[in-house]
Amino acid sequence: MLLAAIDIGTVTARLALAQVEDGRVIRMAKYTEIVNLGEGVDTAKRLLPEAIHRCVGCVSSYVDHARKEGAEAVVCTLTSAARDAENAPDLGMGLASLGLEPMIIPGEIEGALTFLGVSHDFENHRILVADSGGGSTELVVGTLAGQPAAQSAGQQLEGQQFGGQQFGGQQLEGQQLEGQQLGGQQLDINFVESVDLGCRRLTERFNLSSDHPSAEDIDGAHKMAAQMMSEAIGRAQQQCAAPELLVGVGGTATSLIAIRDHLDPYDPSKVHLNHISIDEVSQIEGLLASKMLKEREDITGLQAKRASVMLAGTILLAELMKNSGFKHLVVSESDLLFGLVVTAAAVHQGKQSPVIWQPILRPLN
Repeated sequence: MLLAAIDIGTVTARLALAQVEDGRVIRMAKYTEIVNLGEGVDTAKRLLPEAIHRCVGCVSSYVDHARKEGAEAVVCTLTSAARDAENAPDLGMGLASLGLEPMIIPGEIEGALTFLGVSHDFENHRILVADSGGGSTELVVGTLAGQPAAQSAGQQLEGQQFGGQQFGGQQLEGQQLEGQQLGGQQLDINFVESVDLGCRRLTERFNLSSDHPSAEDIDGAHKMAAQMMSEAIGRAQQQCAAPELLVGVGGTATSLIAIRDHLDPYDPSKVHLNHISIDEVSQIEGLLASKMLKEREDITGLQAKRASVMLAGTILLAELMKNSGFKHLVVSESDLLFGLVVTAAAVHQGKQSPVIWQPILRPLN
């Protein structure tokens, strides 16, 4: 069975085509287009007509491609920009005209789906997943426990430190996703929070897409990112045991690897599960800040359309690393799309959703 999943974020619109057998993803192809749906949303709280047009045009091509490839059904989600925009229904009508059932998902569900997509590479390890997007950053702590699990996901890891501070062992009421079974594996999400800060939002607040961002603006961006990341990490520290690894997801994280390693063309196999140090992130920030926007567009490994928001995204991840106490960031190519496909496949086959959310699928034939 071939399933299609479309996710529309603040910066990118993405398509996954996944071959699914017995609830397992056998293979998956991903397609990504930068549409900048969230352009100006942080200030105006509205989607620009041209942004809606770009997005619907991109998704229309995705739907056509999915049909051509023989996909049986499609699920479509929207995240931060659509959550924030007063005129999101205008976009919804355009997407519905393509035969889709667009679903605006809460940040906590976005985080849970991302964790589901990422955690299969880190079985039996408690991880902190950071999905840094254009409008928000989802932070999730949890474990995908195999058989047998090295450590029960609900137990406190005594004596472990996170950023130099001790975690408690309490669970976050209302956000604990415990006991969900995935083919013999148990998904335990102990903390999830959507922080209203992403690369597009931070760029627009501090004019970081300008040719010469001022030292004052860069410092202001650092302070805002530090405060919001520190507060979120502090809440996590009060709610659950310490993670072993920090895993980064999203265009900023993958672009950091591509820039450092001069990847041209981009090669996902050289990015997936690669890692980058906080010193290397700081060096890339300095490189971006020293260049005019047009020069940033020419940096090897960086998509030209992402150049305007990359400085802000790098600042955000640098502050996340500093405030969480991790000196290295593991970067994953698995993300919300993979979690969305797994969830859609389960529901399509009449099984329980692995997260506390039910996707709506529409036939494509």
